[in-house]
Amino acid sequence: MATDTAPDIVRNEDTPRGFAFGLAAYFLWGFLPFYLKAVAHIPSLEVLAHRAIWSVPFAGVVLLLLGRTGDLKAALRNPRMLAMAALTAVIIGANWGIYVWAVAAGRALDAALGYFINPLFSIFLAAVILKERLAPAQMAAIGLVAAAVAILTIDAGGLPWVSIGLTVTWGIYALLRKTLPIGPNQGFFLEVLLISIPCLPYVIWLEATGQGHLLHSTGWDTFILSAAGIVTAGPLMIYANGAKLLKLSTIGIMQYIAPTMIFLIAVFVFHEPLSTTKLGAFVLIWAALVLYTWSMLAQTRGR
Repeated sequence: MATDTAPDIVRNEDTPRGFAFGLAAYFLWGFLPFYLKAVAHIPSLEVLAHRAIWSVPFAGVVLLLLGRTGDLKAALRNPRMLAMAALTAVIIGANWGIYVWAVAAGRALDAALGYFINPLFSIFLAAVILKERLAPAQMAAIGLVAAAVAILTIDAGGLPWVSIGLTVTWGIYALLRKTLPIGPNQGFFLEVLLISIPCLPYVIWLEATGQGHLLHSTGWDTFILSAAGIVTAGPLMIYANGAKLLKLSTIGIMQYIAPTMIFLIAVFVFHEPLSTTKLGAFVLIWAALVLYTWSMLAQTRGR
């Protein structure tokens, strides 16, 4: 994972600070459906635009406080890096858009499924694109995921596009993000800066025509939309700084915290229907994650 500055040394060990950062980030992501449900009455595209726009000043202040603006200045003068950042920005923007719409539409369970599948899709990408060899347990885990998706497809009469969309966009984003030669905080700022370029005139147009919810709605809408920057940028930047202080295996296990919370919130708070078929698909996914985690820990012990 890229670090903020070249001299930083990433040690393959867990630290209390990294563990605290990691837990904070994943718990904040786990509670994100509550925020998205609170803005469900606002069009998803408008919510997405505000997430990008309000993340810029928040991330900018963090960079200034950390004194990490040098790499950013160099990136803004590098056309190739700007092009790479624009690509990752489009992909993460698509991921945010799908997630915002899914929770608003009462499909948080599908979102949870997508984020459960994500680590297994990542190892699939590594095998296909990076030509990494898969352990037998990893191949079996991918097979279980494929079976779960097939069951859901047959039951619904079509692909579970919310789950697949979230899985594919986040998996590709994570893969491409590794090739962006800039620290995680600077990279995030660059991405939201690029996303906000089309979003800002869109929001201005909404407000000018009286369709926006920032100035032409209740004070609650104004507050909750302006909080989108903290809600979006906060967990990502906390995670970025904590990940380099944790073992990869620890991160691999902790990444199940958020989708587990999303699943529980969807079922017990939002009361989304959990059919027998969908529960069976989740059981297959959980079995695949057990295989994947066991294989990952075994490899870590071997090294």
